Parts: sequence; C-alpha cells; structure tokens
Amino acid sequence: MRTVFAGGRVFDGTGAALAEADVAVADGRIVEVGRGLDGDEQVDVGGSTLLPGLFDTHVHVMFGHVDVWKLMQEPFSYRFYDAIRNLDATLRVGITTVRDAGGADLGVKQALAEGIVAGPRVQISIKMLSQTGGHGDGWLPSGAQAQLFAEYPGSPGSIVDGPDETRRKVRELVRAGAEVIKIATSGGVLSPGDSPQQPGFDVEEIETIVGEARAAGLSVMSHAQSTDGIKNAVRAGVRSIEHGIYLDDEAIELMLEHGAYLVPTLVAPLGVIRAFEAGAPIPDWAVAKAREVIEAHRDSFRRAVGAGVKVAMGTDAGVVPHGTNLDELQLMAEGGMSPEGVVVATTRTAAELMGLDGELGTIEPGKRADLVVVSGDPFDFGDLAGRIERVYQDGRLVVEATPEPVAAAV
Repeated sequence: MRTVFAGGRVFDGTGAALAEADVAVADGRIVEVGRGLDGDEQVDVGGSTLLPGLFDTHVHVMFGHVDVWKLMQEPFSYRFYDAIRNLDATLRVGITTVRDAGGADLGVKQALAEGIVAGPRVQISIKMLSQTGGHGDGWLPSGAQAQLFAEYPGSPGSIVDGPDETRRKVRELVRAGAEVIKIATSGGVLSPGDSPQQPGFDVEEIETIVGEARAAGLSVMSHAQSTDGIKNAVRAGVRSIEHGIYLDDEAIELMLEHGAYLVPTLVAPLGVIRAFEAGAPIPDWAVAKAREVIEAHRDSFRRAVGAGVKVAMGTDAGVVPHGTNLDELQLMAEGGMSPEGVVVATTRTAAELMGLDGELGTIEPGKRADLVVVSGDPFDFGDLAGRIERVYQDGRLVVEATPEPVAAAV
C-alpha cells in the first residue's frame, strides 16, 4: 500500500525552503517526495504543512510536576501510570521521539515498543550519575532524602565518587539497558545543597565515564550549568551540554572545537517559577535560583547561537508540564535562531545528537515516516501546539485533532 500525502507544503528539515510537495509512504517509510505523486491511497493535506516528526532531547516522562513533597507521598508504582499520561501528552504536540534524561527504564521503553502504551519512541538514560553532595544527591539537613527516582531492580543507585565507582556504575547502567549516559557536572536549580555555578564531577571522573560509555557504544549527556562544569565536560568528551546556563567565550570555543551540542532547556527555570506562582510548595531557595539564572541563560544561548554551536531542542519536561514542550521553540526564536533553524534544531539536529539521523529527523526517501501535519504558519510558534492536526509514526496515524464543535443554527 502506497499512501500519498497530497496537496500541502513540506518543510523537510534538511534546511531546504518550505515548498509545495507531496510525500509518498509505503511500509512505514518515505519512498518519494515531489509534485503530483500517485498512490493507492491519498491523504489530503491541502492548506497544511508537513513537518518531520519532532524531537525533545531532554524530558523526564516519569514525573509530571516539580512538587517534591507531593512526589514523596505518591506510591512507588504511581509514576509508571503517570508516565502513560505524560507520554500521550508529548505525542499529541507532534513529538514522536524523546531522549529521557532520567527516570524511564527498560520496562517503559519496551511497553512503548510493543504498543502497550502510546507515546514517542524513547531513548533512555535510566538515572543521572552525580557525586556526593551534587545535583542528584537529595540529602537534606534533617537527614531525610528527597530523591526523585528510587533505586530498584533495573534502576541502580546513582551517587558515585571517584573513577572506580563511576566506571562500575556506568557498567551497571549499560547492563540495565541505558542507551545514553547522563551525568551532572555542575550544581542545579532544584537540588538543595549546591548552586548552578558550582562544578560537579572532576575531569578524571568524567573521562572515566566517557571512556566506559564509548566502550559500550554510547555517548554521554551532561547536566552542566556552571562555566567550569561545562568546560570540564566538553574537554572530557561529553556529547551534549544540557542547560548551559553560564557559558563564557572559552566554553563556546571548546564546544565548537569538540563538536559538542547544546540542549538549552530555556523553558525549564520559567517552569519552576510558574509552578511556584500556581501554588506548588517549591522551596524559596529553588525559586530564587530559578529567577537568578534566567537572564544569564538567555544571554548564553544567544551567544552560542551566534557563534554557530549546534543546538538540539530540549525542554526538561517534567519540570514543565508535558504537552507544553513546544513553548521552547518560541524562546529559541527569541534567542536569535531563525524560525527555520528552530525547526531544524527540533528535527534533524536533534536526530543527529541522538544518533538517529539515518532513520529520522528529515522528510527524505528511506527515512521512517514520522510526520506532523500543521495548519497555518509552521514558523509561528506562539500557538503551534494548538494547530497540530495529525501525527504519524512510521506512517501510522497516532494523533488526530478533535474538530471544534459547531454550534447548531437557531
């Protein structure tokens, strides 16, 4: 069966201009792109635009809010059911592939692959490795632990110190099914005992992690907000810098030299503030840190974009509500990226970062047929989520917008 999406426009993610074109799909793959294509079945997309399936390269599907006290009261298994809702909300805004930055395990990935639950395909890190007292250490002065993700079979503990411990832990994560290794090389906004300007793991520890990951054929993503934490990570061979709040000129040059990607998550600190303003009992110190980083974060992003650093879209969804992921696109555009560049960062560049560019990220013959049908201007990001008409994965319709009810004539 050859299906042709006909009558619309295509922005294929390669960097080519938006153009009128048809897209032919067979056996879940794109087989032809051009004008006046024939097929066994036709899908009319007249007046709309076809985009490649979108990516979010930094999500946490296993939690849907940042109310830590509420999380601590929820039964352990609840987060797995919550993930069903979070995955569905993500898919509904056209995101067909995500990289989970901590929380999702092999069972979540398998449930998605087998169609038990609906959602984007997911690349899992399982846990974020952190040093004692670092961003992932939930120790509180009371002696209590505020850990977002419990230790259980298939999800090992993640606080490690020194090269030997980090080497063993990477091997445990690989054994558990991790497809990317996530680490913290700086403090963060939501961690109680550190600052976003503090470094985390030292270079020797990071080099050990990167070496073990590479031995298993995996790359490393680093929560890195402080200037030194960013530089240490890039020098040690980390593939992507997550957040990148305090970039200086040397850090940007290092990223260019090493080919490291920036996953900016500009919306994340805003999410903390919005949750607080909506009544979530977020500690004052976390809100203060979120407010403090916003301008530095935006300035770092502008300078990185201006210098030509590779940018892949990521949101830290979970810190912001799942389904609001596309808010990040507007912030990227405001930060100096062209609208076309924003979409490329959310498709082709994100696929390249995740090592999936041979299969996904662009509308080209041979690629998997992940397609998003958008009404109106695809480069007007302010209300883009509300204009997603249909979403396809491997050529299969997985989301269809519900038409607005029409009032009966009186």
